[in-house]
Amino acid sequence: MTFLSVEQPDGLVSSTSNIAVDFVRDWRQAASRLSAGHRTAFQHGYWLDAWYEAFHDFAPLIAMISDAATGKDIAMVPMISHIRRGIRIVEFADLGVSDNNAPILASDAALDAAAAHAISGALVVALRALPDRFDLLRLKKMPAHVGGKPNPLVAFGRIGSSSLNGNVVLMGDDYENYQASIKRMQMPRCWRVFSRHQGARFEIAADVARAHGLLDVMDVQQQARMRQLGSRFVLNDDAHARFYREVARQGIAEGYAVVAALVCDEAVIGTSFGIRQGATYYLLRISHGGDSWSSCSPGLLVAERTMAAMHAAGVRRFDLSIGNQDYKRRFGAERVPLTDVSVALTWRGAPFAWRDHAAQGLRRYPAAAALAARAIRKMR
Repeated sequence: MTFLSVEQPDGLVSSTSNIAVDFVRDWRQAASRLSAGHRTAFQHGYWLDAWYEAFHDFAPLIAMISDAATGKDIAMVPMISHIRRGIRIVEFADLGVSDNNAPILASDAALDAAAAHAISGALVVALRALPDRFDLLRLKKMPAHVGGKPNPLVAFGRIGSSSLNGNVVLMGDDYENYQASIKRMQMPRCWRVFSRHQGARFEIAADVARAHGLLDVMDVQQQARMRQLGSRFVLNDDAHARFYREVARQGIAEGYAVVAALVCDEAVIGTSFGIRQGATYYLLRISHGGDSWSSCSPGLLVAERTMAAMHAAGVRRFDLSIGNQDYKRRFGAERVPLTDVSVALTWRGAPFAWRDHAAQGLRRYPAAAALAARAIRKMR
């Protein structure tokens, strides 16, 4: 849904009159609010602390949503603002490093359909009232639910409108049954091949120093792979490198951040980085040592060994990250839709909201979407 008028429609104003929205422009001031609320792993304090610290060139804009009558918190939306091609944009604190984005929801928040529309509408009204004169609100990669509660910010969108999706493997308690279901991947054979090397082992970093060392290896291996593919690699620039190492620094001890590797006396031949929240683990990055190790498929093997270790630690839901590479289907992952929403806050943002909305609609028709993709990229 796209609002194009700077003036608020009467219905929108009346439906949001019981919702208060305030904005905090310093993450540290906002972080203590809703500390016990529902959130995905990407709204964890360790993730957002590291994000706002690393990407400090972007202006924080955290929306605090509450009940206007009682003052009780309802939700917090961690966002930023920036200018792109002269358009003032508000979006989640993401920049492509988060697999999904969502508000943090109060544990006792009532979130039926009417409440969801009121919360979303109140956020738009409040953004339009700011003196910053923001032009466009973009909310990307939103899950339909947050901690079992409906995500109120998808009310303006269509489920599955994002071009990206999660890739989830659900497991029972018997990991051997899962291994049997992916036997065509021949992971046991790959492990036997790798185990012939002196000192071969799989390890999970137990301390920050080891985690940072493995992340150094990951950056080198991933950059080499991207160069081989002719693709740009940014995850080892100053901001991204600082971000991932800060997540590891804060999260290794509690098991939130998980950095793992296939290691032998010759080299570190594969690495993985992910985050865990309860019984869910997100595999975010993997790397391998190149073609010379292809006989044991180190990229796939380090992913599978990480999953086995996390399963032993109690994880039963594995998200293999956004993107639809073939290997994820081979691991048995099912696609989980995500939602994008674009709202024009001024007339200047309207063409961009129209474009986003058209792209979302085209995703229902893959053939037409492919034809339109080139034209859309030219507008960016």
